Amino acid sequence: MKRKVILYIAVSIDGFIADTQGGIDFLGEVTVDKPVSDDSYERFYETIDTVVMGRTTYQQVVEELSPDHYPYEGAKSYVLTTQQHLKAKEGVQFVNASVVSLIERLLAEEGGDIWLVGGASLIAPLIKADLIDEYNLTTVPVILGQGISLFEGNSTKRQLKLKEITAVNGMSSQVYTR
Repeated sequence: MKRKVILYIAVSIDGFIADTQGGIDFLGEVTVDKPVSDDSYERFYETIDTVVMGRTTYQQVVEELSPDHYPYEGAKSYVLTTQQHLKAKEGVQFVNASVVSLIERLLAEEGGDIWLVGGASLIAPLIKADLIDEYNLTTVPVILGQGISLFEGNSTKRQLKLKEITAVNGMSSQVYTR
């Protein structure tokens, strides 16, 4: 079975993945009167065996969000960077290459799906190369007004097909395919 390249990410209603300082506190600020159990992340992660991210995202994960436990254990992690001084967690490989060439190489290998963990600088070249198979966007009910845009710098028009919409705990998830 062919591997899929999946962008799985949360965004504000106005399309930001972080505030102007890179903070993502807004993701945990959703209040729901009667929350229901949601295992969509766990079901998604079962299909993944490879994670691709940029250096900034990697550093945020290992230094701020989850310094004591690498959240992508069990998956091969590739971090795109030109810096050589970074400390790698187990299963993490630093790559000094274009994201397009890395994804093309990974697609030629056997394996599970590939998760893109990051923002515009990671995904814009992949949109241009038409290498993202699925866009799984969870919309958080907040308007940030400004911040880091998911699609900043993308100048390529892509027509997508809506595959699925779900709403859980005040958030909506939309899955689009090419």
